[in-house]
Amino acid sequence: MSTSKDRAAPADPRRTHTVVMVLFDGVAALDVTGPLDAWAAANQYGGRYRIVTVSPGGKEVRTTSGLGLTADLPLEEFTGRVGTLVVPGRPDWWAAVSDRGLVGHLARLARSARRVSAVCAGAFPLAATGLLDGRRAVTHWQLLDDLATRYPAVRVDREPIFVRDGRYITSAGVTSGIDMTLSLVEEDLGPEAARAVARFLVVFMARPGGQSQFSVRMQARYRRSAAVRTVLDAVTAEPGADHSLSALAARAGISVRHLTRLIRKEADTTVTRFVEQIRMEAARGLLESGTDPLDLVARRSGFGSPETMRRAFVRELGTTPGAYRDRFRIGRPAFVPGSGEAAANG
Repeated sequence: MSTSKDRAAPADPRRTHTVVMVLFDGVAALDVTGPLDAWAAANQYGGRYRIVTVSPGGKEVRTTSGLGLTADLPLEEFTGRVGTLVVPGRPDWWAAVSDRGLVGHLARLARSARRVSAVCAGAFPLAATGLLDGRRAVTHWQLLDDLATRYPAVRVDREPIFVRDGRYITSAGVTSGIDMTLSLVEEDLGPEAARAVARFLVVFMARPGGQSQFSVRMQARYRRSAAVRTVLDAVTAEPGADHSLSALAARAGISVRHLTRLIRKEADTTVTRFVEQIRMEAARGLLESGTDPLDLVARRSGFGSPETMRRAFVRELGTTPGAYRDRFRIGRPAFVPGSGEAAANG
């Protein structure tokens, strides 16, 4: 459980802060390069970050994309002061947690680090150290159940892009490592420096909504029951159609009661919830890529009215459709110095 004593003291921007990135075979390249580029960019805006990469035996590692990464030092030999430890992930997380040497050295470095962070599936080897027991943590949405099952003492949070509990910070999938790093830069150097880094990287300073917004259509692809696939595919293909319980049950050729039970069992949701999530995705796509009036977006995405759509956006993403469009729309005007924040920051 997080306490004020657990939380790291603010960094002194006048002192060098060592960021140690742990490399190992099978790691996702963007888990590594995304945060490191953010840390490096922060040095242009007042940071004094010293970036060190370490790997087992100091050997070159191969990423999931085939990219080779060379470490500065052997993991076993690094004994210096750690400001922020960064643990990236590999999709086949079970290979990482079964490497006792890797887990042991992560535990050694984490215990003395001022802050410990994990990107995506990096939560698994970090959890294997036992240091996340009793703490909130997050990982990629596809791996949440695996993390909760393998490490029941970890309090798995299913929604945030990243979550902090004391000096431990974990992030969701891949690019969320950049979001997490920006938050740490903000902690160290202040919001202006963090915004400057975000502008430099052309990313959002803070994106609204949690990671569940990215998973809805993908989840529909992996259902076994023909009736469930028929229903979910129909909703995904045409969000604006009549997707009442009775209409969907008739389309699947089963009773409303049976459909409700199947959706709950196989998709772990309700029909109403799934329909709304798909309509949210459709509305976001229309808002991001077009200039249609909000009433037309609401009708085309199946919400029917702007007010219904607005309530769904506020509930799910914490923002309104109009604000979402302003922040996310493709083809926004370029940032003009002196005109406020960059387009990337909304």
